[in-house]
Parts: sequence; C-alpha cells; structure tokens
Amino acid sequence: MQRKLTELAGSYEPERFEGDWARDWAESDVNHADPARPGDGYSLVIPPPNVTGVLHMGHALNNTLQDVLVRYHRMRGDNVLWVPGTDHAGIATQNVVERRLATEGLTKEGLGREAFLEKIWQWKEESGGTIIRQLKRLGASCDWSRERFTMDEGLSNAVRKVFVDLYRDGLIYRGTRLINWCPRCLTALSDIEVEHAESQGRLYHLRYPFADDPGSALIVATTRPETMLGDVAVAVHPDDERYRSLIGRHVVLPLTGRAIPIIGDTYVDANFGSGVVKITPAHDFNDYEVGARHNLEPINIFTENGLVTLADGRAVTDADTRAAFDGLDRFEAREKLVAALESRDLLEKVEEHLHAVGHCYRCKTVVEPFLSPQWFVKVGPPENADSLAGRAIRAVADGDTRIIPDQWKNSYYAWMENIKDWCVSRQLWWGHRIPAYSCDDCGRQAGSEDPATGDPERKLVSEKPLEACPYCGGAVTPDPD
Repeated sequence: MQRKLTELAGSYEPERFEGDWARDWAESDVNHADPARPGDGYSLVIPPPNVTGVLHMGHALNNTLQDVLVRYHRMRGDNVLWVPGTDHAGIATQNVVERRLATEGLTKEGLGREAFLEKIWQWKEESGGTIIRQLKRLGASCDWSRERFTMDEGLSNAVRKVFVDLYRDGLIYRGTRLINWCPRCLTALSDIEVEHAESQGRLYHLRYPFADDPGSALIVATTRPETMLGDVAVAVHPDDERYRSLIGRHVVLPLTGRAIPIIGDTYVDANFGSGVVKITPAHDFNDYEVGARHNLEPINIFTENGLVTLADGRAVTDADTRAAFDGLDRFEAREKLVAALESRDLLEKVEEHLHAVGHCYRCKTVVEPFLSPQWFVKVGPPENADSLAGRAIRAVADGDTRIIPDQWKNSYYAWMENIKDWCVSRQLWWGHRIPAYSCDDCGRQAGSEDPATGDPERKLVSEKPLEACPYCGGAVTPDPD
C-alpha cells in the first residue's frame, strides 16, 4: 500500500492556524465563566483599549501577559473570569473624529451636538469592532459573552451612582480653581493628562519701576512675559538681604498703568533668575498658591482659546495697550509685548533657558493654567489618615496592597503625598454627562451653597434625570460638562 506524503512548510506559518483556533475557542465557549463551577475564583478585567484606532505592539504584549496569567490559573483548577471591553476615551476619541471631519471641511460646531455624537458612535462601531477582532485573533482567552463598553447603559448608570454617592459623602465638590486647560480641545485636563517635555525657551529679565522712584526699577525674571498683564504682585524671599527692605513698597506694572505690591514669600528661589518673581495667580499654579496666602485677587487675561482678553479694564487701564494686545494669540502677544518693553527700555536682557513645558496628552498643544469652575474629587490632605490619599498611603504601608518591585514604593508615596484634588469634569460632547442641574427659575445650581443654610444644593445632583427643580418646580438645565 502506497502512503500519501504531506509536505511540511519550511517554517511555522501561524496565519494558517490561528484564525481557526481562535474561532473554535470562541464557538466552543471554553472560556465562559460560570460562578457555579468549582475552584477558587480568579477574576481579571482587561485594561480597556481606547476606541481611537487599532491595537499596537504594546497592547499585544500587555494582553499576552494577562492571557498567560488566566491560562495558568485555569490549569490550576481555579474558576477564572477574564472580562473584555473597550473604553470610550472621551478626549482622544473626540479628537480623532474631529480630525476626520476636518478632512471633509466639517466641524463639530457646524454639525451640532447630536449629529456629532452620531459620527462618534459610527467611529466606535468601526474601531471598537476591529479591536475586539484583533484580541480574538491574538488568542486572548476572554469570556466574550461578557464584553463591555464604558458607555454601555449599565456602566453609565454605575458612573452616575458613584458620582452622586461621592458627592453626598462630601468627596466631590464644584469650585473655581486653577486647572490645566487645553486651548485647542477646549477642555480641562487632570494632572496626569499633561505631558511635560523639555523645551528650549527664554528667560526674560524685565524692569518694573518703583512707584515712588520711577528712575529705579526691580528686575523680574520670567519665561512667560505675556502673562505680565495679569500680574498682581512681585515676590521676593523674606530672608533675601538684597530685597528684604523692599517688602511693602510698590512697583508700576509696565504698559498697564497699575501699581502692584512687593511681597515676601518663601516660595521664591533666591538663586533663580534675579531672585524676584512676578505673581500671576490666574495663570500659574505656584502663583495661585502664593496669591491665596496673601489674599491677592487673580486677574484672568486669556480666553478659553488662548487669546488675550483685556476688555473689562481690570488688567490694563491704559487704552492704547488694551487696543494693541486685546484679541492676540498668547504667543503672538509674547513677541509683541517683549518688543514694546524693549522700545521703552524696560527689557534688561534675554537668556536662553531650557525648561519643562506642559502639553495636552492628545493634541500636543501647550497647556494653559486657567481659572475655571470645575468638579473635583477631594483626595487630600494626604497627612489626614482618613482622606482618600491618606487611606491609599496606609494601604501600601500596612501591606494590604503590594507594589512590585518593592523599590517603587517610594515613588508611589512621593506621588500620593503631593497629590492635588482631582479635576474630573471635561468640556466635551462625548462621554458621561455630569449628573447635575441648575434651575432656570430660582437660579439654584448644583454644587453651590444654599444662601439660607450654607449647605450644598444636594437635590440638584441626581442619578435619575430631573424634569423640574426640586426646590421651586421650575425648569432645569443639565450641567454641560
């Protein structure tokens, strides 16, 4: 009897087999988790990939490592659940769809909110479907019957419930604070959504004449001269012998017609620049803290788009200066302002200066510190053992949570000990809407205080959609964030 010979390929060709195996595993339901099965429970939720494109090599590595874990525990006889899903990725996905619209000469504003959201849902179906197909082709042994999307109805309900619970526990509040703002995406960003990169800039040494002695001047060093228009003080270190006697005097803020005080604050690094720092609380995080300590009122000089705004006259009393700078882009204003100072002999010198500049993690636009009403999660103070940060620190210190390798514990502690309240509101059209309202009739607003009792307007934050004001019965408007 003659045997039929099969020619073997010279090398393994995974594409000939992987698709069939992946399909067989999915159809046979071998990875379906049943709570009634024996064995210790082992559950893992996939870090959901953003529906902004397709998987890359980092995703492949990450999911392969998870697959190794869940297969190992199945072989041990554990009852394993690996939950798959995708993330709506508010800022990133909105950016992707806006860029696609731009190639067609369209904008989200031109389309309107509802039509724009339809475009994003179309993109989600296209991109999210590709991601799931890629995961299956990789052989990821997820329970595909439990696939989730972060804007599914169930998860959206969970987001609203957690927001309301945290708000009623006093852990979420609304307040006007200095936040990271992207002038292109037109939204607030949390600290971890800002990428800092070394950038070759300049250190400008400016002359601020004394109000009582215009022939003399204090030299102020800054990397952002355009924000000078919003200065409310200049600061020196109270122990700096060069300047200690000047505290309490005033200088004239060039081009503006305003006199501002010289204050002493230990924030100032006497060895940097001239040892004199301009204080612009509305456009710098450190200055904001200094301003709060000295009861200085911030003056905002930028619009949401990063344009100079001087119309109200608070920043600049001189009409010619207002006319010259109002409406300029912030970087255009920098060049024009430096030229104006130089022409008046108020520019002492300019030095090259390498420094870290924050950029939006999605569109790479330079981020602007911006004074804005937002919603925050109260995480500190970290030294309070009962605060969110304090409890997170204690969990690691007591060994309830392990960080591997152990050497990263110090980095974790450093991060938690310096953490700020977390800005959670975004000015986007795509995402979970803040479950809060304002009343069109009585003017009450969620997050504000009741004028009679001083208590927050708690009834205007609700898991269920509000049809009318719970206080007066008037019409209500949902929070746009």
